[in-house]
Amino acid sequence: SEVWQHQRLPTQVGWDSHNYVTMAVDRDGHLHVSGNMHVVPLIYFRTETAGDISTLKKMSMTGKDENRVTYPKFLTDHQGKLIYSYRDGSSGNGVQVWNAYDTATRAWSRFLDTPLLDGDGKRNAYPHRPQYGPDGWYHLIWVWRDTPDCATNHNLSYARSQDLKHWQSASGVAVKLPMRFKDKVLVVDPAPSGGGMINGGQGLFFDSNKRPVISYHKADENGHMQIYAARYEQGAWKHHVLTHWDKAVDFSGRGSMNFIGISLSGLRRIEPGLLTMTYRHKHYGHGRLMIDEESLKPVNKNVKMVPKFPAALKRIDSDFTGLRIRRASDIGGDPDGSVRYLLQWQSLGVNHDRRHQPPYPEPSKLKLYKLRANR
Repeated sequence: SEVWQHQRLPTQVGWDSHNYVTMAVDRDGHLHVSGNMHVVPLIYFRTETAGDISTLKKMSMTGKDENRVTYPKFLTDHQGKLIYSYRDGSSGNGVQVWNAYDTATRAWSRFLDTPLLDGDGKRNAYPHRPQYGPDGWYHLIWVWRDTPDCATNHNLSYARSQDLKHWQSASGVAVKLPMRFKDKVLVVDPAPSGGGMINGGQGLFFDSNKRPVISYHKADENGHMQIYAARYEQGAWKHHVLTHWDKAVDFSGRGSMNFIGISLSGLRRIEPGLLTMTYRHKHYGHGRLMIDEESLKPVNKNVKMVPKFPAALKRIDSDFTGLRIRRASDIGGDPDGSVRYLLQWQSLGVNHDRRHQPPYPEPSKLKLYKLRANR
């Protein structure tokens, strides 16, 4: 059908940027929807009839540890089993819980007997979504954070797994769950609290030899903000410095942060042996790095870049000051590797999870785009 069906659910997203909405479709065609949570009881809906969103019904999952939920994520393992992860607790004091869905019984249970990550009541982990690599392993990166202040992020860490249940370090040392701060074998870069790391500010890439490469920013020994790339080489994580800036970028604050003074795009390959990434810096503006893949050293090379999105998708159709384009991609992918789907809308920027002062822009349209790569 080319006619959109709409179904209003009994929960409304407000101004808190933590309260995003995520959804997934299981192997039987049932839609699962969750979101609008920031240290509140679980909000989760599932269709009672596959393919019919009018039958979405609010329900619990396991009924355990569902009173202080944040950061819901749906993912699937290599067998297609639907998994749901979330943080139980709060910033600076939380654990990462994983549930699994059984399509036969239409019931949720614990995927892991213990939390995946546990801050021992003194901190919490901010993990990225596990990424399935070209080597057949799932790769997970995260930072630890001591308090709600974003300046207290530290200790970039990494683990890998073949089944999302049994985890090990880059060197192959098995780690007992839950993974904890004390597991030093998992540390990629022991940057201290206040050392210039931010949760979500890392990128995971795989080089031509299927090795994970983690891009991130932190302050150097002089307090100047730099961009780094870490790769596991010859039995240890090697940290490659990609910039040589002489300015500090200090940041702190609670809640959803706007531009903290530095942001990175993550690495991508643009031609054999050549990687690139973009950055935004409060002192140096916007820029692009070209990086030799073998040495992970910056190189001076001009390459014609293919835009990530068509020009039409970059235009804001309003003259209201402060409007920005927001996008959400289909993380599930498409059987046709050349196709991807994209949701796009316009809104004001984040405001530490508080309401903006009026006046307000007119509501924007939520649009779905189907993008096809040129071959």
